[in-house]
Amino acid sequence: MDETPEVNGDLILDQVCISNKKMIHDLEQKGFGEIENGKLFLKSFETLYLLYTHKLFLKKKQKQIDFDTFMSICQKTNSEILTKFLIFRDLKTRGYIVKDGFGFGSDFRVYERGHFGEKGAKFLIFGFNEGQQEKIGTLQNNIVEITQMGKEPIIAVIERRGEVIYYKINKMNFLENKARLEDTFEF
Repeated sequence: MDETPEVNGDLILDQVCISNKKMIHDLEQKGFGEIENGKLFLKSFETLYLLYTHKLFLKKKQKQIDFDTFMSICQKTNSEILTKFLIFRDLKTRGYIVKDGFGFGSDFRVYERGHFGEKGAKFLIFGFNEGQQEKIGTLQNNIVEITQMGKEPIIAVIERRGEVIYYKINKMNFLENKARLEDTFEF
């Protein structure tokens, strides 16, 4: 992200809007935001990342908004924003293009390096905090559908220290496993 220019954005209601055409082009090439009516609108986690890396000068009316202030604003309406930000930041640091998830309970779509704009996303990321409970049946159904689409489901777990650990997941079949276990323990 070092080559990203300083970006000026405006906080309008709960969205960040970029109006400068050159800034829009540069950010769009890096996978940031969505264009609507000639303006680029950033997701909250994208805004937080750009604030965190000191690439975004954000203001609301005439007042500057910093990272901590924007995080506080986001947490009022989205309890998962810190988790999403930490995963997004980690993936961007690793050089991936990351977009918002598009269903199946996924948090992010991640493109293979060098394939953004050429191919669809290869990975769908599910973000969890360490110790968070999730219904396995729902996750299993999502995994089946995602793999049928040719995408790879990945679970990203935020450890208590803030590190992100990734687990590639595959279709699970507990009945099959039970049968194999019974065969293994015959006396």
